[in-house]
Amino acid sequence: MKQSRRKFIQTGGIGFSALIGLPAIGILFNSCSKDSPGTEIEPDDMTTTLPDKEGMTVKGIVSCKGIGVSGVVVSDGFEVTVTDQEGGYYLPSLKQTGYVFISVPGNYEVPSVGNAPQFFQRLSQSSAVEQKDFSLIETDNNNHVVIPIADWHLANRNNDLEQFLANVLPDLNATIDTYLAKGIKVYALTLGDLTWDLYWYDNNFGLKEYISYMNKLNCPVFNLIGNHDNDPYFANDWQAASKYRNFIGPTYYSFNLGRIHYVVLDSVEYLNTGASQGNIGERNYKDVVVADQLEWLKKDLATITDKSTPIVVAMHTPLYSNPSIDVNGNQTNKLALNNGSTLIDCLKEFSNVHVLSGHTHMNYSVDEEEGLMEHNTAAICATWWWTGKNGYAGNHICRDGSPGGYGVWEINGSQQQWYYKSIGYDKSYQFRSYDLNTVHITAANFAPNASNATLAQYAGPYAYENLNNEVLINVWGFDNKWKIEVRESGNLLDVIRVKTLDPLHIISYEALRLNAGATPTSSFVTNETAHLFKVKASAPDSPLEIKVTDRFGRIYTETMERPKAFSLAMH
Repeated sequence: MKQSRRKFIQTGGIGFSALIGLPAIGILFNSCSKDSPGTEIEPDDMTTTLPDKEGMTVKGIVSCKGIGVSGVVVSDGFEVTVTDQEGGYYLPSLKQTGYVFISVPGNYEVPSVGNAPQFFQRLSQSSAVEQKDFSLIETDNNNHVVIPIADWHLANRNNDLEQFLANVLPDLNATIDTYLAKGIKVYALTLGDLTWDLYWYDNNFGLKEYISYMNKLNCPVFNLIGNHDNDPYFANDWQAASKYRNFIGPTYYSFNLGRIHYVVLDSVEYLNTGASQGNIGERNYKDVVVADQLEWLKKDLATITDKSTPIVVAMHTPLYSNPSIDVNGNQTNKLALNNGSTLIDCLKEFSNVHVLSGHTHMNYSVDEEEGLMEHNTAAICATWWWTGKNGYAGNHICRDGSPGGYGVWEINGSQQQWYYKSIGYDKSYQFRSYDLNTVHITAANFAPNASNATLAQYAGPYAYENLNNEVLINVWGFDNKWKIEVRESGNLLDVIRVKTLDPLHIISYEALRLNAGATPTSSFVTNETAHLFKVKASAPDSPLEIKVTDRFGRIYTETMERPKAFSLAMH
């Protein structure tokens, strides 16, 4: 981006600040220099007003330190343009979305209100020409960290707010602070389901209440809408998302950090059959990126001339379904997004594309297409805050057996490395092993108030005793470039990839719900996962050396002493 010598003061709408009662002055007079805020733009330096142009309803200037910045992408969600040599832009906007936003350039930031970057401004619904200016802050984020945080589901139930404040938030901020202490910029990127539509009105907890919890993170937060972030009183996708737009901002947009181009998409068409004012509908939806959004995406990507630029697409529902395993132990993949092939076609020109998704409360990776890899990231709420609820399992576990957690993406120029960070554990905690000789899920041991017959419906293969000296290993960050090795007395054992249930989640959720006299919610029960591996030892008590190597050469090990106890407290 180039800066032109035009100096001015930002004007226009105050956007998000008005919604949460914060003063707008922090937006208006932040300068490019974080070391000397307010020194470059003085209140008496009057506004530069751009002349009107025929057919153009929105105009403005993008500047840094009062100097216009060229080449900045500006959009209203339909039209896309780029600032000229003096930082000016014009849009023939119909003002359909109600805002105009910039794609923040690499090595710049924008002022924030709380943790919310102010990359957008609101538009009136009138046909009058509006000038909306943006100020940028120079920074060095060629090296940076992005933390994808999926499925918060904050709803003021299941002790969720207490669990978030006592366990999740300290873990997140400790990770953030570790990088900040090294001088590395950190940004959070939510992956949807910040809230839980079903409880917006019953529990008086919705998107407005979410903001105060988001603001407790020690870094800026880019947000993304999930299916549960829609208003359950509307059976119309656009109307249902209005509260999100009002409290949070655009439902799709892009930004740049260093050399990486990030795109945030809304992958949910909220149908909510039967809803009306005061009545919650079925909350059903369609997994799709709607046509208008795809047309915007094409225009946004067309502004990137270097097709080797790494692209990160973030959306709530996944592009691919939870993978399966064929008879030869190879992963098989199937598209989950209704128009997934169309989205892939939009990205074909780029050689390095990563898709970040959530929604499933599981971890899995798919690299079906050359140059494109999806990372479905498990939830910080784990099983909707159930297993950590007072009086329950005392752990925090997702339905694939992954601990509740979040992604950490380390960016060095164009190079990207990532790992999954389990809440409450060191980042080296990347797998869990089970001695299947000790894994026998019975009502007597795990749900004394239920019957064996009822529990067996959920326990699957673990309802029966297995004394075959088998060991199961759950590697939650696994992709096809990881390697799992197991030795017994120095000898390598055959490692077989399997798709099955994680036994710890069964006793942490289903067994305890049955024990409380409740039927486990079908969407919350243990789901088969393909990041499980089985080996067969020669004896029931021989120690095993487990070595897991990720795609970046990082090694994680365990000396597994057997027999190994199976319990809610196991690691």
